[in-house]
Amino acid sequence: MIICKSRDEIEKMKKANKTVSIVLNELKNMIKPGVSVELLDKVAEEMIRKMGGIPAFKGYKPSKFAKKEYPYTICTSINEEIVHGMPVKRILKEGQIISIDLGVRVDGYYGDAAITVPVGKISDEAERLIRVTENALFLAIEEVRVGNRISDISYTIQSYVESNGFSVIRDFVGHGIGSSLHEEPQIPNFGQPGQGIRIKEGMTFAIEPMVSMGSYEVEILEDSWTAVTKDRSFAAHFEHTVAVFSDGPEILSLFNSSKN
Repeated sequence: MIICKSRDEIEKMKKANKTVSIVLNELKNMIKPGVSVELLDKVAEEMIRKMGGIPAFKGYKPSKFAKKEYPYTICTSINEEIVHGMPVKRILKEGQIISIDLGVRVDGYYGDAAITVPVGKISDEAERLIRVTENALFLAIEEVRVGNRISDISYTIQSYVESNGFSVIRDFVGHGIGSSLHEEPQIPNFGQPGQGIRIKEGMTFAIEPMVSMGSYEVEILEDSWTAVTKDRSFAAHFEHTVAVFSDGPEILSLFNSSKN
């Protein structure tokens, strides 16, 4: 069942997403060669709890792949890792890229967003991968309008990414979000336009293109969480939480949102 949110509920979601935005911005500024990924997780949890939030991922119930609850506050996926990479004791190195995914609960409502950040100087192709993935997200958000269909979002992501010579990851999807971290509907990053449910005012989505330099095929590592590209090509991930209003979409996880 897809839940349309009231204005009051969306205001509560804004609080959670503001926390997400502030923490992600702090972590982004910390990214450089020599930084411990474990430190990023520690800083994220301390900031969230200081602002009155609860880490949404820590202790999250197992996915269809996972054998255990997720034990960290953030997901940190490096290079060929697509999503759900764990912030274990690793040190960032020049030339890597790192995706940071963060969810927060505040007053019973959730925020969710992700960014991909270069570590020092990276290759031109890695820079282009990051740029194309982020552009795909913002193009997709423009399709989050009353009367459009869910697959219009999916098609926009796939067509833009593939026109730039990259591949869309198909094993993971965007999703509804609200008083639960993952709600209906699922929002694939590929598909034909004009299909699926019609978008209505009050719907709230987490849209999250995941893009590979090479194949879209995926493997899950032995930790049962970390997803990597099968060909070990670099992958990037961007995500925003978005609300649908009669006059268009509002990005709740963007700190300087136009409707704030």
